[in-house]
Amino acid sequence: MKYLYLFIVSISFLFVSCKGNNPTPPYVYESYPHYSFGYQEFYGPYYSEYGNLNNVISLSLFSDSLKITEAGNLAGFGQYLFLEDMFISTSDTLLRSGTYTISDSGLPFTVAPGKKDTVDGNVYTIGSTISYYEPNMNNSTQKLITSGTLTITKPDSIYTIACNFKTNDKKDLTGSFSAVLGYSNEALTKAFIRKKILYIIP
Repeated sequence: MKYLYLFIVSISFLFVSCKGNNPTPPYVYESYPHYSFGYQEFYGPYYSEYGNLNNVISLSLFSDSLKITEAGNLAGFGQYLFLEDMFISTSDTLLRSGTYTISDSGLPFTVAPGKKDTVDGNVYTIGSTISYYEPNMNNSTQKLITSGTLTITKPDSIYTIACNFKTNDKKDLTGSFSAVLGYSNEALTKAFIRKKILYIIP
């Protein structure tokens, strides 16, 4: 199974001229996407060198208009939810049922918020994000998820996920997923070298 890191180039928004005295409304993004496939990647105690021994999982969810090609590239249009750091207990290796809260505490059942970090003049997007891939590239964008919750229920092999987030532009972002969730243990295989993100849990 091939996994993917998506790098979104900066997007300059084009403002269309007004008709009469009524300005053209801003572009409206999907606020309740339904995700049809996804996967979780287990990284073990990723922040142990900073004193946090809790295990970490990354969660990626994709709407049904998106697909991953054989070359491992993302194709199509839709929404891609990426929660880079979901903290679970030291004894867990999979996401468990429960409510996960956007928080920078690094405790179990929390998810690191999205933010921008600058190191040596380079700006990095880290934490939780929602990326919109639109037919008009000028409208494609990425937003940071700054607060909210994610509720997971898993009575069997099916994960049911309900999102209730806020983005950095103060918009509501809900969404749903109900299917088998792919899994990769990156802590053991080391087949995928993850960029050491700069989000340091205090």
